[in-house]
Amino acid sequence: MKSIRGAIAVVKNNEDSIMSSSKKLVNEILIRNAITENDIEFAIFTVTSDISEAFPAKVFRELEMTSVAAIDTLAPNIDGDLSGCIRILIYLNKDLAEVNHVYLDDAKKLRPDR
Repeated sequence: MKSIRGAIAVVKNNEDSIMSSSKKLVNEILIRNAITENDIEFAIFTVTSDISEAFPAKVFRELEMTSVAAIDTLAPNIDGDLSGCIRILIYLNKDLAEVNHVYLDDAKKLRPDR
């Protein structure tokens, strides 16, 4: 089993921004890794404490990916962490030759090597 990490920041704390940012992140992960709904076993989203107006995991239903189990949780409150940050960990049921982790917008600071 392989997994893919990703993040996006700075997300505004309103439903439109949270959902559009989550869609952007998930779609980019799908494209860069050439995977589909059938390749995803489950996903875990974390959000910083300033994200409270929507659940990012809802993005899978909005993308009509109803077989993906996903859950949201609160990230630890770490001094100096990015604000407005959504992170995702996607577990796959297939092996990839190369995994492309995706860090978008200000989240690129989390992994400058990506």
